[in-house]
Amino acid sequence: MRPHRLVPESLALLSEGYAWLPDLLRARGETTVGFRLLGHPALILRGPEAVRFFYDEAHVRRHGALPAPVLSTLFGHGAVHTLDGDAHRARKSLFLPLLETDAVAGSAEHIATAWDEAVPRWRERPDVVLFDAVGRVITRGVRRWAGVPLAEHEEGPLARDLSAMVGGFATAGPRHWRARRARSRQEQRFADLVTEVRSGRAETPAGSVLDRVCRHRDADGAELTPRVAAVELLNVIRPTVALSRFVAFAAHALHRWPGNTDRLASGDPEFATAFAHEVRRFYPFAPFLGGRAVTDLTWQGRHVPAGGLILLDVYGQNHDERLWKDPYAFRPERFLGHPPCRDELIPQGGADPRTGHRCPGEAITVGILEMLSQRLAALPYEVPPQDLTIALHRVPTRPRSGMIIRLTADRPPRMPRDEETDTDRRAVRP
Repeated sequence: MRPHRLVPESLALLSEGYAWLPDLLRARGETTVGFRLLGHPALILRGPEAVRFFYDEAHVRRHGALPAPVLSTLFGHGAVHTLDGDAHRARKSLFLPLLETDAVAGSAEHIATAWDEAVPRWRERPDVVLFDAVGRVITRGVRRWAGVPLAEHEEGPLARDLSAMVGGFATAGPRHWRARRARSRQEQRFADLVTEVRSGRAETPAGSVLDRVCRHRDADGAELTPRVAAVELLNVIRPTVALSRFVAFAAHALHRWPGNTDRLASGDPEFATAFAHEVRRFYPFAPFLGGRAVTDLTWQGRHVPAGGLILLDVYGQNHDERLWKDPYAFRPERFLGHPPCRDELIPQGGADPRTGHRCPGEAITVGILEMLSQRLAALPYEVPPQDLTIALHRVPTRPRSGMIIRLTADRPPRMPRDEETDTDRRAVRP
């Protein structure tokens, strides 16, 4: 294989963001490309078959694949994302209850209550930055659901730290260092909480997420250290709060395509699910996923040696015209009567979440997004002039303004928007 060489690769990633891998594949007209990344041989994959190849532990491992800056901000050192084999399966068992219907319903109920508590306070403000406000709502709801004791005045700082961890993992400079400080601060706080629960100085409901984390034992029979327990507790709470991005995107979609509003507000559960899936497909979240080759591998005639990098093009696959008709059109109806195939729609990874590395909280993500999107659609508000650009070079991205809304007494008519006037073209099609 003659690798396609990026010089310098890291600068291309920082400058192009979500468009980086799709541009490479488009330039070659293929679904897989070999090149070198940071001096290492690497292979880009896309497509359902590639997803199954990528999640086969005989092919790809996670240990050593995640860069230290990502662990120090987003996932935490020692997290389940860094494990393979029996160690991964044992740790993953801690998260499997998140797949159950009761967990989805329970988390959504707590967050719905927090939303209903927040709306009267929003009415007292001239404008509400939805991204920030929903982050606080979800933090309040999920910490109650997870059994984390926290005073009300501590919820705002926690919400800001959780948002910082997500917002700074894929960047350099001040945002990255804010993310590191936020993770260090909350890991220490949660490690102290784990110690207090284990010693009986603090209480949490039996069967809560915090209770399970405190009692969990790994494959070797040892309980998690307080620091690793804190990491995994954050890995339940942080991704849930990251939903504030999807809610901001949902508001963006309702503003640009207001024809979806009435049906969503009506409480139609099938349409709410379809709308949630289309938000997750259409809008940028994870650009790609990475691992390392377990052994010398060949995929579609491309070779990568043992230890080489393998990248799954998540954003590109979610906009692949071979999988999605009119992929750059926002159409919730594409999922009506047609639930997404497991390895086609992969905003939170692919394969089986019970056994593989796919996010076990995906069902909770969909359930909460359904519920909050319906509440948002029923909420009377208007969208004042603002910068609604969604820039693809920023990872993770969001509407630049944070999606500002202004609550009104009645729901005003919402007219279709010209997408070129309020959205960066590259946020629609890289």
